[in-house]
Amino acid sequence: MKVFKWLWRLIWKTIMWFFILSVGLTVLYRFVPVPITPLMVIRLFEQTFDSDKEVRLRKDWVPFSEISKNAPQAVYASEDQKFLDHNGFDIEAMEKAWENNKKGKRVKGASTITQQTVKNVFLWQSRNYLRKGLEAYFTVLVELIWPKERIMEVYLNVIEMGDGIYGIEAASQEFFNKPAAKLTRNQAALIAAVLPNPRRWSPAKPTPYIYGRQAWILRQMNNLPPIGMGI
Repeated sequence: MKVFKWLWRLIWKTIMWFFILSVGLTVLYRFVPVPITPLMVIRLFEQTFDSDKEVRLRKDWVPFSEISKNAPQAVYASEDQKFLDHNGFDIEAMEKAWENNKKGKRVKGASTITQQTVKNVFLWQSRNYLRKGLEAYFTVLVELIWPKERIMEVYLNVIEMGDGIYGIEAASQEFFNKPAAKLTRNQAALIAAVLPNPRRWSPAKPTPYIYGRQAWILRQMNNLPPIGMGI
């Protein structure tokens, strides 16, 4: 009996501390720049043990006010056109992905910008049920505590945009030799076009497929309301 009581107390304390730490960290990141993410650490380890790769971590946090309005509009158009309307989950996209998966069709990602932000900031990269469950928990938490503009700000600052390149400022400097504040519509759309696989594609060497995605994103940007600047 003592063992079961001890085990129960341990489980209860673990759950309690998880909630305290997760809520506390989410509140902290509502105001403070995210210093590093699990993916950045993982990539650094991969680079260290791969003799063919340079070990590098390029990132430079910039506030939303110092990012060209074209950048959030481009990723909004490319990644999650219901971003301003949903509560973190695109139910319709999830249902379509589920149906296509059952039919054996190629599944298009149904993750929202909020979910992608959560995955990068708080979690590791995998597809197991534990990770998906934690992703859902943190998605609800983030949507409750952060406004949409803050979610977009964090997303644009932490997302992987190339090999060892994270965030819109580092990507803008790397590919266009200019700050993120001066990105044009075409440049922002080109960066957004490679986000599905930024280690395979590059805005510096766009393929015909990437140019096609860029053109589609530019058209979509005209049809979507702008994301507010107040955080």
